[in-house]
Amino acid sequence: MDHVKLINCMRCGMCLPACPTYKETFLETASPRGRVALIRKLQEGELDQSERLLEYLSLCLDCQACASACPCGVNAGELVAEFTCERKGDKGLGFMEDLILRKLVPHPDRLEASLAPMRLYQRTGLQKLVRTMGVLKMFPKPLERMEGLLPTLPSKPLRQEISEVTPAVGEQRGTVGFFLGCVMSLIFSDASRATIKLLSALGYKVITPRNQVCCGAPNMLGGDLEGLKEAAHTNVEIFGGYEVDFIVTDCGGCGAELKKYGHHIEAEPATAFSGKVRDISQILAMHAEELRAKLKPLDLKVTWHDPCHIAHCQGIRKEPRDLLKLVPGLKYSELNEADACCGSAGTYNIERPEMSDRILKRKLDNIAASGAEVLITGNPGCLLQLKKGLADHLPQVRIAHLTEILAQSLAG
Repeated sequence: MDHVKLINCMRCGMCLPACPTYKETFLETASPRGRVALIRKLQEGELDQSERLLEYLSLCLDCQACASACPCGVNAGELVAEFTCERKGDKGLGFMEDLILRKLVPHPDRLEASLAPMRLYQRTGLQKLVRTMGVLKMFPKPLERMEGLLPTLPSKPLRQEISEVTPAVGEQRGTVGFFLGCVMSLIFSDASRATIKLLSALGYKVITPRNQVCCGAPNMLGGDLEGLKEAAHTNVEIFGGYEVDFIVTDCGGCGAELKKYGHHIEAEPATAFSGKVRDISQILAMHAEELRAKLKPLDLKVTWHDPCHIAHCQGIRKEPRDLLKLVPGLKYSELNEADACCGSAGTYNIERPEMSDRILKRKLDNIAASGAEVLITGNPGCLLQLKKGLADHLPQVRIAHLTEILAQSLAG
């Protein structure tokens, strides 16, 4: 770990109001500057690597709101992630970590097959029976929580349904590669189907390579840097086989990771790959006036939740809002603390349920105050967390991906 990054922290406190865990606890050890101080003391030999210290560090959501607020560019979440990777590199992956991160996640066919039992569980009515009878209360809490987060799965993963090449509608203006995220394909296939339709309607030929693999974000989350590099090499090679103007994704988490490939493997093809990566909102915003002419009225009250991986990691804030305001009849209201984390943060909502729920409640209170009928966002982790939260506490508000609303308006 670069020691310079640690000593750059001036302890000014600008990060404190931005940190979700500090706002809930007001504990210095739950703040970004507190985490930086702990890692620095550990690196300098003034602290031992105790379970208590690791517990403090694990409270970080890696939402990177602190990086957006820091005048010195210190990214406490990234430093915690680097520390986790170094620690995992020293001790190695455990059996389950190796099974999931190396044997399952990098192989789309295996990943899709692993969800087949869940699809059967839903379609046979067993899920409804299990929930009605409260059977899951007999199992460990994390399992009950994971099952509760699972929305209705599509009949097939999108990767198996769509063509590798979707032609442009009308005159072709360019070609894009579509990076289809694992969760988007497996769970939120309607949103990614809408993404392809929007790109095609704007004159782009869309290439979706069937052999692309997971972006590597789960590996980074699990401290498996080598697994992340393998994913990066594979995807760079696959997309490098096509002549594309941009590589587009509608998954905030994927976009944030793909844009770092050049940093992770430091090779020209990876740098070129990352330089082409765009969030779908960035591409659509390039053609705002053309899109405006195609959109039809929607009588809805909406608000936008900034996913951390889009707002803080990629610095994209204006484009989604501008796109929503293009839709005739759509009433947009700004969400208070719109760029505050919803508490999903990968597997954080499973591993740290109490803190995740506290952060989620703050977000739900702000959504209720906005008066919106539809909450719109752009990341699958947020969609999962907020869909469950809304269903439990604000059932009158539904949630949608940005591309679903725009495609709905396009179709009239």
